[in-house]
Amino acid sequence: MQILDDLIAGLDGNAPVKDIRQGVFHTAVFTRCCGLAATLPRDALCQAPPMVNEPGSLLEKEPLQLVRMAYSDSILEAAIGVAAINSLIEVDLNACRERNAAEMILEKGKGRNVAIVGHFPFIPRIRKAAKTLWVIDKNPQEGDFCETDAADLIPEAEVVAITGSALTNHTMPYLLGLCDPKAYVLALGDSVPMSPVLFDYGLNAVCGSLVVDPDLAMKCVSQGGNFRQIRGVMRLTMTR
Repeated sequence: MQILDDLIAGLDGNAPVKDIRQGVFHTAVFTRCCGLAATLPRDALCQAPPMVNEPGSLLEKEPLQLVRMAYSDSILEAAIGVAAINSLIEVDLNACRERNAAEMILEKGKGRNVAIVGHFPFIPRIRKAAKTLWVIDKNPQEGDFCETDAADLIPEAEVVAITGSALTNHTMPYLLGLCDPKAYVLALGDSVPMSPVLFDYGLNAVCGSLVVDPDLAMKCVSQGGNFRQIRGVMRLTMTR
């Protein structure tokens, strides 16, 4: 994926690999800083083993070796790769503000057609504010649409929010290609690299996270914490 190529091209891999944790819901890699990514357990369990090659030996790899795991067809390996990318990005705090994705979607989506790829806890709030809301998910819940509906729904949306996990499962380029050029498009979740490189691909905003307490965040990850339960993290938004 060219988007991964460009994200990786700007990374400085001169850092030690300090720790790797892969919890049920999230993955953390600690190099220069601590980077996070969603583990996607449902999708991972549908794949044939081995889901991760060389477990127990990954700390011996160089950071850029871990980063290249983002290209893997294995969901668990790709999650390690995306978390490694996030661990090497030097986030420009001057270009960010503490604002979560739900607030951004509410602001941009009020009275408009909104498509959200991924089922998030704030969906009911968006449904009340939007003119129309289409939630598209690989594992749809009641009221959601299947991923096969994306090609019909996303082009009609005025605001599109795409889970950062689309980088892990390699669907991000396809989903971005479906967006109307006039739509406001953002990526959200802890898998999202806080990098302006993503603006080159049509995104207007990236809503991700910055780990400020690696020890605490990694404890939460390894003890089964979901996104809302991971502490030691700032929720940031960067706009184009």
